Amino acid sequence: MPTYDYECEKCGNLFEVFQKMSDNPVEDCPKCKAKAQRLLGAGSGIIFKGTGFYETDYKKKNNKSEDKKDTACPNQDACKGCSMNKKEKK
Repeated sequence: MPTYDYECEKCGNLFEVFQKMSDNPVEDCPKCKAKAQRLLGAGSGIIFKGTGFYETDYKKKNNKSEDKKDTACPNQDACKGCSMNKKEKK
């Protein structure tokens, strides 16, 4: 759910409201009960909190040398002249 910024037209009070996008805008200032207007904002970016988010969820576990082994023919020693090995050399 997003946080919306509001400003009171009478007293100038700035306040934030955490609400659903489908909720109706807040109409009254919590300080003086006068009419409040929702402000346009740039929004915010994604905030990742905690340690190891990248390490645990998105980092590749295989290094480059292991990736090359996975794409090579599993029987390299037995079939040195197969088409799979010829494609890799190009």
